[in-house]
Amino acid sequence: MKKIKVSHEVPLCLLEESLQFNDYDYCLPHLLDQYEEYKDFFLQSRDTGRHIMMDNSLHELGVPYSEDRLLYWLDELKPQEFFVPDYWEDKTRSVVSAKKWSAIQYNFPDITFIAVVQAKSIAEAAECYQAYKDFGYNKVAFSYGASYYNEVSSHPNKTLGKALGRIQVISKLKEWNIINNRDKIHLLGCSVPQEFGWYKDLPYIESLDTSNPVMAGVEGIEYSKNGLYIKPTSNMNTVFENKKLNVDLIKYNVAMFKQINSL
Repeated sequence: MKKIKVSHEVPLCLLEESLQFNDYDYCLPHLLDQYEEYKDFFLQSRDTGRHIMMDNSLHELGVPYSEDRLLYWLDELKPQEFFVPDYWEDKTRSVVSAKKWSAIQYNFPDITFIAVVQAKSIAEAAECYQAYKDFGYNKVAFSYGASYYNEVSSHPNKTLGKALGRIQVISKLKEWNIINNRDKIHLLGCSVPQEFGWYKDLPYIESLDTSNPVMAGVEGIEYSKNGLYIKPTSNMNTVFENKKLNVDLIKYNVAMFKQINSL
């Protein structure tokens, strides 16, 4: 069984600590321009040959980071993988962007460009995924928080419903032969940490990222053996500079995350 690669985003003071538990380093490009320590960490990761995934910072900024800076950091950092600019729940704009960046990819032959499914319904998700494959993308991502997941899975716990909705969307696209076993999929974030255990036997799930065990630790929340049924409210925007952290609790949650999901 293929191992799913895992990375947990961390506040600035835990970057070096994260090397002990992350399979790869997940980079937010806007922070490269804001924090010298963050930039130096990722340049060191590059120089030591660690695997780097570079996001476009949509989740943190509300819009993708500027194209000129993304191009600069693609050339300078040389990440192994890069999430092309997408637009939250806007299939049309995301598909247009993915088409544009599929041409730009020829300038970066050693970097895998990843397109993120954006949609307001399962039908739009299917159309979006298929468009990305038609553009030649070899890897596609599904985010954790799409509103329509709760329509796909009308669970009374909305947080758990989003988790159930995502896997049901992916399963339905597989049933429709839009996803096949040769595809490569990344899971962006999570609603509840235990949801990743549902994916571990699916051959097309290649990687995931989530700050969930870290943010839970920041808030003093300890993972149970079953995970969580609420989502921590903290995020990288609110805690990135925080230095007063319970590192032992964060490391405990990270270890429990792997145990809960058999990763």
